[in-house]
Amino acid sequence: MTQARGSVIDLSMEREMPVKSAGRNVCADISTQRKVEFLARPGAYPDRPQSVEIKETHMSWVFLTDGRVYKLKKPVTYPTLDFGTLKAREFNCREEIRLNRRLAPDVYLGVARLTCERDGSLTLNGSGRTADWLVEMRRLPDEIMLNRVIEAGTATAAKINAVADLLTSFYRNAERSDLSAQAYWSRFITEHEETHRILATPPLAYLTPERRDVLDAVETALQSHRHLLEDRVRSGSILEGHGDLKPEHVCLTDPPVIIDCLEFNRGLRLIDPLDELAFFGMECRRLGAPWIGALVLERCTRSLGERADDRLIALYTAFRACIRARLSLAHLLDPVPREPEKWQPLASEYLEIAAREIAALTPQANG
Repeated sequence: MTQARGSVIDLSMEREMPVKSAGRNVCADISTQRKVEFLARPGAYPDRPQSVEIKETHMSWVFLTDGRVYKLKKPVTYPTLDFGTLKAREFNCREEIRLNRRLAPDVYLGVARLTCERDGSLTLNGSGRTADWLVEMRRLPDEIMLNRVIEAGTATAAKINAVADLLTSFYRNAERSDLSAQAYWSRFITEHEETHRILATPPLAYLTPERRDVLDAVETALQSHRHLLEDRVRSGSILEGHGDLKPEHVCLTDPPVIIDCLEFNRGLRLIDPLDELAFFGMECRRLGAPWIGALVLERCTRSLGERADDRLIALYTAFRACIRARLSLAHLLDPVPREPEKWQPLASEYLEIAAREIAALTPQANG
């Protein structure tokens, strides 16, 4: 539920009005707009909340009631995901439940059916034809999500150590990858080429000579430090991780939980824990709490018997910063971008991070 806009919808209608058939199939081709309008109604939910908060992300509509969260996937298809059919959305909802229970077992409750009844009305978990599928979650307290705790300045070492211990257990038991060293390194080159392509897309007019120099420096570092990446494969370190480890996905309950893993593409979840922890550290530092990422990295690597090579952490961080710049700018290629004023400054912030990491890495490479 990141990079989302939210609003509170309070509708007096307790249920959707039936649709007059006029001799047609009233359950055929139900639009996403109609589904969203129905799910915005408090009367759609069994707990009858006072209001429903709606958040729209790049791939989903999220509906928050008093105690539950329901996620409706958009019928979209991108190079890395396919939500284009009802069957695909059901599969990805079930995968989201299965995968996220690894780090948040009591949060992900199951899938819910959005059904179209004989009179054409929509219902949650009714007896009619399935119109769509939703992920149902227990709602977590906003004020103890790690990004909010960082903003408030109330994070403690004890709470962060508990997060590190959760991740250590997760990595120790995660399924290992069968990627070859060549395939692993090639993935970085392919992803970085895609970053370069998106940033050079003419409508964005974003890739200035200075920014091009940053991308070129990261590419050079990926080439010259290929052996560091391939050594991680040879050591058996690549595993099926979370894939999107950000502070806003960490909830400091007791014990903590981590939500919103990258469920739609297994290849993108096959990751080095040091890569994932470097990304997490970058995001914590960007929010003003560099000590959190450093503490989690140190505690996890010590517990796992790893050694966090500074060159590798810098390389992973620079690479991930470039991808975050790309994903930020990609929003501006949407037909109707959400929060269009947000994305270019955010992309620039990430590229500045990449430049700093590469600058720190280069002397070591030449030494």
